[in-house]
This record gives sequence, structure tokens and C-alpha cells, in this order.
Amino acid sequence: MTLTVRIDTTSAVPHYEQLRSQLAALITAGTLTDGERLPTVRALAHDLGIAPGTVSRTYRDLEAAGLVVSRRRVGTLVTAPPAALDRAVVTEAARRFVRLARDHGLTDAEVRDAVAAELVRSTAPSHEGGTSGRGRQLELPTSS
Repeated sequence: MTLTVRIDTTSAVPHYEQLRSQLAALITAGTLTDGERLPTVRALAHDLGIAPGTVSRTYRDLEAAGLVVSRRRVGTLVTAPPAALDRAVVTEAARRFVRLARDHGLTDAEVRDAVAAELVRSTAPSHEGGTSGRGRQLELPTSS
């Protein structure tokens, strides 16, 4: 199984934030599981066509959020999200939101923008971003 991570080079959302939001969503949803190793900073940067510093910043932000841990000689590993998070409830709420947005004619980009705006309002340091459009993408292999 592989997972797609995309960077939209036409988006105003910074590359590190696009990558952070996608990886955080994959971890929070349980698609990337506890103990899975993420690609090295250099490998991921090369594959996505972005700067290594961008990936490094993404990994630091994910580590600060408790979603990954970086260890010398081991790499960056996914850590289990907090047990209090009921993924099924969050996933169902996301499905309802997407259905509602589509029923009202919003595009995928507009849906992402709505979520991004709410995240900015609720937590100043965190921004979500869109990932559609032109750009590079990477298929991440998983152990499943």
C-alpha cells in the first residue's frame, strides 16, 4: 500500500505547511501507524522537489505536536496519537463536513481554505493548506 503526499507549487500555503498537514492527517487517522519510519529529510525533499530545510521544519513541527519522534541513526518514527482522540468520531465529522460543503457547491480548494481559516482562528501557530493543483507528489510506502 502507498500513500500520496502532494505539494501544490501554485498554492500560497507554504510547502512545509502543506506537507505537515498531510502527514499529520495520515498519522491522526491511523493510516501511518505507531513505529512506522518516515523517509529521511533528504530523500523526501528530493522526491518532492523541495528544500531539505522545508522537510526538516515539517518534521520538527510534527515532533512538537507529538506525532513523530526523531532519533539519530534511526530516523523519524510515527508515534501513536493521543489515546483520547476518537478517530472514528473525527473521521465521521470530516465526512459530514465534506458532504455539506459539496452540497453547497464548494470546490476542494474552498473546503481546504475553510478548514485552514478555522484552524488559524483556533490555534494561531497552525495553518492547514490546500494540496490540489500543479506540483510534485510522492507515494509513501507503508508497512500494511
